[in-house]
Amino acid sequence: MTEDRWKDWPAPAKLNLFLHITGRRADGYHELQTLFQFLDHGDTLDFAPLSDGRVETARALEGVDPGKDLTLRAARRLREVTGHPGGVRIHVHKRLPMGGGVGGGSSDAATTLVALNALWGTGLDTASLARLGLELGADVPVFVHGTAAWAEGVGERITAVAPPEPCYLVIHPGVHISTASVFTDPGLTRDCPPITIADFLAGQAGNVCEAVVRPRYPEVDQAMGWLGKQGVIPRLTGTGACVFGAFDSAPAAREALNRLPGRWQGFVARGRNRSPLLDRLDRG
Repeated sequence: MTEDRWKDWPAPAKLNLFLHITGRRADGYHELQTLFQFLDHGDTLDFAPLSDGRVETARALEGVDPGKDLTLRAARRLREVTGHPGGVRIHVHKRLPMGGGVGGGSSDAATTLVALNALWGTGLDTASLARLGLELGADVPVFVHGTAAWAEGVGERITAVAPPEPCYLVIHPGVHISTASVFTDPGLTRDCPPITIADFLAGQAGNVCEAVVRPRYPEVDQAMGWLGKQGVIPRLTGTGACVFGAFDSAPAAREALNRLPGRWQGFVARGRNRSPLLDRLDRG
């Protein structure tokens, strides 16, 4: 076992290319349709084995209660289910904004499950890891499976898909949006008619959260307006706050990034239908 095996595990960002809510269940959860696609940009996790069974973080993330840290919860749950005796120290190199709708925490949790399952030799298959991931969050199984996915239900019914892989400019307007506050807003559309993948590819889809988020968060509204002036259709990912647009080429996306107002942060990334996490897993 070499030390390199424990380092540089990617936790890629994701985009929701659309988001429709088709109903609400008796337990309060929303039924939805969405399409997840990964990006070649994200957090990176390093792991260090501990022989005494402790599971700890190398550096606490600012603003995250250690008791709610999804990487620690994922490692402890994997240890509990498999009976693995060892421990681990987890170092998250954070690049993705928290509360940005790009899946940072869920992706970190999925990478922890996938990486430690390989490093510890615990031998769970992908379906078992995805079930553990669902205990941590609705988006975690998508990151575990590692393929662009059409998701339905509360996000647990997923079908692999292969949409185009353009270059995106992703903008974070500098605000934090509570997913719970959006999903409880009385103005949120909850009766979208179900659509098909063909409908999405024909352009018959959007994000119902935009109508709630844009009036409540002027910075998001302004970022979407600015992005629309760059010749692309602006989209909100998930409940936000990140917005994005698809460009025909990386140079065009970077030119737009160079014009980005200084009050916002942004990055250019290629859409990926196969997660960089799977590539890392294949390398051992």
